[in-house]
Formats: sequence, C-alpha cells, structure tokens
Amino acid sequence: MTATPCFTSRLLALTILFCGLTYPLFAATQTTAPVTTLRIVGGLATGNRYSKFERPFWVSELSKLSGGKFTAEIVPFDRAGVPGSDMLRMMQLGVIPFGTALFSQMAIEAPQFNAPDLAGLNPDMQSVRNAVAAFRPYLEKSLQERYGVEVLAVYVYPPQVLFCKKPFANLSDLTKRRIRVANATQADFIEALGAIPFRTEFADIMNSMNAGNTDCAITAAMAGNTLGLHEITSHIHSLPMTWGLSVFAVNVATWHSLNPELKALLKRELPKLERAIWEESELDAIEGIVCNTGGAGCTNGRKGRMIAVRTSESDEQRRKQIFSGTVLPRWVQRCGVSCTTVWNQTVRAVVDVAPPQPK
Repeated sequence: MTATPCFTSRLLALTILFCGLTYPLFAATQTTAPVTTLRIVGGLATGNRYSKFERPFWVSELSKLSGGKFTAEIVPFDRAGVPGSDMLRMMQLGVIPFGTALFSQMAIEAPQFNAPDLAGLNPDMQSVRNAVAAFRPYLEKSLQERYGVEVLAVYVYPPQVLFCKKPFANLSDLTKRRIRVANATQADFIEALGAIPFRTEFADIMNSMNAGNTDCAITAAMAGNTLGLHEITSHIHSLPMTWGLSVFAVNVATWHSLNPELKALLKRELPKLERAIWEESELDAIEGIVCNTGGAGCTNGRKGRMIAVRTSESDEQRRKQIFSGTVLPRWVQRCGVSCTTVWNQTVRAVVDVAPPQPK
C-alpha cells in the first residue's frame, strides 16, 4: 500500500495520539496481578448509543465483570481526530487496534460494504436485521482477509427519515425540493423522486436549513430533534431512507495477543452489548417521531408540533420501484461486477431483487 503525503502525515499524528494502542497496556496494581487497559475508539458521540451503552460498558462494566483485571478507556470517533474514511486503514495498520467504522464510510473505498443499507432497501427494523444477518458472513471474512481486522460487533443507528419545512402528503409531493442527504445512495433515491439532493455534514444541517439552502433534511428522528429541526420544520415522514450501520472491530494481531480470559469475556459480553444497542435504536426511532410530533411518550427529547406523514401504500410502491429501478442499478454501476457478486451471495437471499449486469 502506497500512502499519500497527506495520509502519511495523518498516520504519524494519529500514531502519536494513540501511542500505546497497538498492544494492551499493563500496569501493576497495589495488590496482585497486572491490569490490562484497552483503549477504544467508539461510535458517534451524539445519541443514546454511545452515552447509554458503549461508554458504560468499557469504562465500568468491563472492570466489574473481570473483577478489576481488565479496564478500558473510550473516545467517540468523531472526537478522536480520526477521519471516518481512514478508520479501517488505521485498524489495519494497528495504529487503532479497537475501532468503530461506519459502513457508509468504509464504502468510500469499497462500495460493496453499502449492500445491507442501500437507500430504500429496509423499510423497517426486521428488514435491516435480515439484511445484516445475510451480509455478516461476507463482512467478517472480507475484513479479516483483506484488512486484517476481526469483527466483534455490528451496531445500528436509528433510521434516517425526512424532515421538511413545508407540508407534503406523500413522497410524490417532494418533486423539485432541495433535500439534505448524507451519502450517494440517499442522493440516488432523492433524485428518483424528482427532488434535488444536497450533500452536507450533520453538523451543518441547521445552518443550511436556516440559510434557505435546503427545504428538507434526511437524518435520524431523535438526532434531528436534538439539533432543533422540530422548531424549523413542519412535517416528518416515517419511512426509513437508510439506517446507519457500523462495525466494531479489532486488529487481528492485537486480538491474538490478548489475554485468553479477556478474549473469552469480550466474546461473551459484546453480543449482549450489540443486542442492547439494536433494541435501543428501535425504541429511539419510535420515540423520535413521538417527540417531534409532541406525543405523550417523549422522555428523552424535546416536544415539537410536527405532523407525521405515515408511509402510504403508494409510498411503499414508490420505494420498491426506486430501489430496484434506480438505487440498486446505480450502486452496481459505481461498484461493478464485484458488487453484483456480493449482492447475489448475501442480501439477495432476503430481498429477492436481481441487480442489473454492470456495463
């Protein structure tokens, strides 16, 4: 692998920043055996997933479960000074042994990682569960063989839904509106609706909406509530555009060097953490709509006065048409024959849509 000067300088800075991360750190306690302290780069700082589950597990639960033998420190990746697009390579190199990478950002380098979360693919939680289950064997094998990292967990964020300033009754009403999107497959879906995709970062959504650059924005319902979107938009659609998947993984060399007792503990406990995060994301999706519309079940957000636009039968038909006729073909076109193969071997088992042959 030939590194660009820009990447090389970032690598040097991150090596210094995460000095000591390549292997577990050992420190003598006042009583008996040494303590292994892991350093973890977790998920996004915003939302319940990190604050309610990831951070408590690594900072406190790990020590309790091991009787103080194993401890950890964690930092969210959006505050660790690590570009998301570099995370997989940082883990591959061992600079960050334990890290979290978004599927959408891994897909910048390898588009096949978008397969289980293409826009319009998963209209509900069960659908995304099925897609991930079908894709996971490929994910684990590919990351281990191509990148030298071991998958420890797959996490999901709440669904990305649509906030709009002006009223609409269904997806067909969105024609010609400028809509904030987060990735290429969302842009494909929005263009197929006859609307105009506008790429911007999550942190810039409010500025863009207030400046009049966008009419609508796609983001998670509770995340949008945290930003204050419920105060400047009037309607929210319940259809998930995408969900937001991430993988928590470890450099293979680091994994093999760990204390066997610690490895066994992580293999036992991380699936429990994964299940808790998936359950929380499902609850978050429901409460996000409730809070933005001012419902009685809002406890973790701010109550708004938005109108919820529920997915109609015509919306569901439009979703299917756009996915099979636009999103899937454009993804294959960008990725080529490798994505066709991956799709047919993984997600097609649970979503029987045939991809077009790449030209």
